Amino acid sequence: MKLRKLVSALIVALFSLQTLQLTARADEGMWPFNNVPRAEIKKKYGFDVTDEWLRKVQLASVRFNNGGSGSFVSPNGLVLTNYHIVEDIVGELSTPQKDYAKDGFVAQSMADEKRIDGLELNELISIEDVTKRVTDAVKPGTPDAEAFAARRKEITAIESESTKATGLRSDVITLYQGGQYNLYRYKKYTDVRLVFAPEFQAAFFGGDPDNFNFPRFNIDMALVRVYENDQPVHAESYFKWSIAGAKDGDLAFVIGNPGSTSRLNTVAHLQELRDTSIPIIFRLLERREAMLKKYMAMGEEQTRRAQNELNSIQNSLKVYRGRAAGLKDRALLDRKQREEDALRKSIAADPNRQKMYGDAWDAIAKAHRDYPSYIKERRIFDLSGGFNTVLFDYARTLVRLAAENARPNGERLPEYTDARRASLEQGLYSSPAIYDDFEKLKLADSLGFMVELLGADNPLVKQVLNGKTPEARASELIDGSKLKDVDYRKQLAAGGASAIESSTDPMIVVAKTIDAKARELRKRYENEVTGVERANYAKIAHARFETEGTKLYPDATFTLRLSYGAVKGYTENGKRITPFTTLGGLYERSTGFKSEFPYNLPPRWLQKKSAVNLSTPFNFVTTDDIIGGNSGSPTINKNGELIGLIFDGNIQSLVGDYIYDESVNRAISVDVRAMTEVLRKVFDANQIADELTK
Repeated sequence: MKLRKLVSALIVALFSLQTLQLTARADEGMWPFNNVPRAEIKKKYGFDVTDEWLRKVQLASVRFNNGGSGSFVSPNGLVLTNYHIVEDIVGELSTPQKDYAKDGFVAQSMADEKRIDGLELNELISIEDVTKRVTDAVKPGTPDAEAFAARRKEITAIESESTKATGLRSDVITLYQGGQYNLYRYKKYTDVRLVFAPEFQAAFFGGDPDNFNFPRFNIDMALVRVYENDQPVHAESYFKWSIAGAKDGDLAFVIGNPGSTSRLNTVAHLQELRDTSIPIIFRLLERREAMLKKYMAMGEEQTRRAQNELNSIQNSLKVYRGRAAGLKDRALLDRKQREEDALRKSIAADPNRQKMYGDAWDAIAKAHRDYPSYIKERRIFDLSGGFNTVLFDYARTLVRLAAENARPNGERLPEYTDARRASLEQGLYSSPAIYDDFEKLKLADSLGFMVELLGADNPLVKQVLNGKTPEARASELIDGSKLKDVDYRKQLAAGGASAIESSTDPMIVVAKTIDAKARELRKRYENEVTGVERANYAKIAHARFETEGTKLYPDATFTLRLSYGAVKGYTENGKRITPFTTLGGLYERSTGFKSEFPYNLPPRWLQKKSAVNLSTPFNFVTTDDIIGGNSGSPTINKNGELIGLIFDGNIQSLVGDYIYDESVNRAISVDVRAMTEVLRKVFDANQIADELTK
C-alpha cells in the first residue's frame, strides 16, 4: 500500500507540470557518449564537457557481462563495482567451511586474489554510426518480417567484419527501437580476480525492507582486478579516488550501463505490459520466492546456497510492483496519451509526414494485441520459464550450437554468430558449483509453473513430464544428466550435430524435444512483434527527430551512458530527506531494531566500532537518472574523480522505466569517504586503500 501511495504521489506531482514533450527535462536522460547534451550541462551547471574529458571517462568505465557496471580505480587494473554484482561469484568461491558472504574477503596480496570463472568485462573503445548501412539493407515496401531478417543479416556481417578487422568485441546496438544503429567496439577482459568483498549483511544491511528506500546504510562495494597474460592490466584511464568527496549541491555524473527502459513505448505497448506481460512475470517470481524460502528453511548451508537468488528475486518483485503501480495509475497513461496525441496530430497536419509515419501506432498496437495469444507458451518454452536449472541452459546452448554451426553465419541466431562465439563459450565452459538437491527443487518448481500456465493436457507439457510429477521428473533429469561435467560439455560441443543427435543425456533430450516449438515461438515473436516494432518505432523516432533533433535520448540498451545531476535531498510524505547518511547512523539504525535481522551487523563491525569515525558520510543521493544495469556505476565529479558508487534508487524511482521526475527520483551511492574508512578501520585493508588513494 505504501508503494502504491508513493508512486501515485510521484505521478500526480509530475503531471501537474503539464509537460507534453519527450525531450529531456531537467536532469533527465541516459545519454550515449556520442550524443551528450553538452550545452544543457554548461547552461545548468557551468561545466564544459570536453572531448578529452569524455574519452577519459569512457575508457575508465567497464561493463560486467552478468548485468552490472564498474570502473577502473587504479593504474594496476583494480575495478570497483557493487557487492551485489559479484555476490554470485562470492558464493561460488565460498565453501561450507569458508563462507565469504558471511565473513567477507580481503586479498592481502595479489597472490591471494581469487580467479573468477566465466566473468567477462567490456571496456568501450569506440562507437560508429552504421544506421545507413543497416537500413539500406531493406528495400522499400519489404514486409516487416523480411525486413527484420535482412537487417539482422546485415548486422551480423557488420559485427563479423569489425571483429575480424579489429579483434574487438563488436556489437551493433539498436537505438530508438529501430531509429538508429550504432556499432560498439569493446576490449574484452576475461581474467578477473576477486580482491575485496565485505560481508553480505553489511553490503545489504536492512535487507528487503530497506531496499529501494532512503536513508540507507550499505557498504555495497567490491573490488576485482583485471589481468592480461597473468599480469595486472595497466589501465590507460582510471578514476582517482576523491579524498574530499562531495557536498550538497555538487555536480555529479554517473557513468554506467543502464539495462533497459520503456520511455518511448506507445500507450498500446504499455497497456499490454500492464495487462499481460508483467502479471505473468509476477506469477513466476512469486513462485520462485516461495520455493527459495522453503529451501533456505532447511538449514544454514541451504541458506548460503540460495541467499543470492532470493535477493535477486525479491529485488525484481519490488521493481515490477513499482512498475505495475505506475502503469495502473491513470495519470501516467494520460500523460503518455497526450504526448502521443500531440505527435500524431502534428504528423496528420502534413500529408507527406502522415504517409511516412501515420500508420506506426496502429501497427504496434496490433502486434501487442495479438501477442497475448501465445505469450504463455513463449514464457515457458522460448524464455525457459519452465526449465529453471543451469543444466538446461547448458543443454539448450549445446543443442543450438550444433544446429547453428551448420548454417551460414549471417543466418544464425545472433548469439551463435562468429563474432559472439567467444563470449558464448566463456559461459558454456564455466564451472559454477552445482548442488543437485537445489537444482531439483528449482527445476520441479518451474515444471510446476509450466503445468500451471499451460495445463497438464498440453501435448508438449506431457512430453516433457513423461508421465511423472514435476518433482519426480526433475529428480530424473538432474540425476541422469552428465552436463555438470565441463569436459563432457566440451566433448558434446566438439562432436557437433551427430553427437547431439545421438546423445541420450536426459537434459539434452528435453532441450531437443522443445527446441522446435521454442524456435517457432521465438520466430513468431520476432516477426510479429520485434520486427513490427523495429519498422514502426523507427518511423516514430524519425518523426521526433524532425522536431526534437538530438534532444531526444534513446531508451537504455545496456550500453555505456552518461547521466548528470546534483547531490540533492528531496521531500517524502511532507518530510525533508537530507542527501547524506553517516556511519554513525548505521549503528543507530541497527540498535533501533535491536540488532535483529536484517538490521544485525557482522561481528567485525561491532568489534571495530570504536575505531570508526562515525561522522563519515556513508550513503548519499543525487538527481542522476539511472535504472537497473547502472549498479556498480561510478559517481564522479567534474574533475573525473570518484565520489561514490551507485547501488540503488529510491522507491520513487521504480517507475523510472517509464518516466523521470527530478523532484523525487534519486540515485543512491556509497560515499567514497565511507569506502576508505571501512577498508582501513573495519577490514584493516590498508594496502588496498593505499592503492586507491595514492
